[in-house]
Amino acid sequence: MAVSEPAGGSSWAAPGRAGPAAAPGEAPGHGTGPAPAAAGPGACWAAVLACLSLACSYVGSLYVWGSPLPRDHPSVIKRRFTSVLVVSGLSPAFVWLWKELTGIKPDTPLPALLGLRLEGLVPATLLPLLLTMVLFLGPLIQLSMDCPWRWLDGIRGALDPRLWALCLGDVRWLRNQVVAPLTEELVFRACMLPMLVPCTGPGPAVLACPLFFGVAHFHHVIEQLRFRQGSVGSIFMSAAFQFSYTALFGAYTAFIFLRTGHLAGPVLCHSFCNSMGFPAVGAALEHPRRRALLPCYLLGVLLFLLLLHPLTEPSFFGGGPPPACAPHACS
Repeated sequence: MAVSEPAGGSSWAAPGRAGPAAAPGEAPGHGTGPAPAAAGPGACWAAVLACLSLACSYVGSLYVWGSPLPRDHPSVIKRRFTSVLVVSGLSPAFVWLWKELTGIKPDTPLPALLGLRLEGLVPATLLPLLLTMVLFLGPLIQLSMDCPWRWLDGIRGALDPRLWALCLGDVRWLRNQVVAPLTEELVFRACMLPMLVPCTGPGPAVLACPLFFGVAHFHHVIEQLRFRQGSVGSIFMSAAFQFSYTALFGAYTAFIFLRTGHLAGPVLCHSFCNSMGFPAVGAALEHPRRRALLPCYLLGVLLFLLLLHPLTEPSFFGGGPPPACAPHACS
């Protein structure tokens, strides 16, 4: 795997953090000080193998119990909670071992590499979630149109402790809104990107990292075939579609992780998207108020594209380049 210095690095790094002044006749942005050590081919192959091991360990942990029951059965979900939390808890060890063996980022603390830091936490929590809600403007408007209660009633319900108690007692809700977003973002973003970025640069890493995430979701095919949940062709078509949008979503949360340097934003965006589901475009096309609704879908996409970089400006989240990008990949 080639080691590359990404072009246009200023789109990833915060402004005002340029390196030492360039000597006369030297290219701007490259100071006279010693350049940080780049990841060699051995370190990059180790990173790829570590990412494959993480993906296989995560998916394999779901099947260690060998239960004949379907995935949504409460006992299956609780057992999978145990195994996936163990794997996720051990996954930072892969990053630490890679970091120690390769000598890359020796001065960056492991928690900071994983996006676990306090500096810039509030904007890193709120701005990516706001950006994601902008993207879902159409589905949110559609939900409000079809909702039998008013916005004020919805807010009251969201603040009702009894509702949260019901949610926390539902293992399927915990899986979809808490455990899956937290563990998947930790393993597939926070642990993989710090190893991939020094080898490929941030752009290719954003595109490569979701492939592990998308392939990891193919395990649903096993259960669908096992319980005969449709024809073989329809199951594989569904799996291909799921791979496409999970890979696209994975690229988005990888982008958020690298731009903010925080794990909180990707986790909240993941949880929000799980709660919303894939946008019901077909239902919107047949909606009685589609003339008002469809422009909201288009407006949400356009606003999302316009705000993608401004709302993820790295200077909002701690001043310097995000730890996963430092020292050379994003500066």
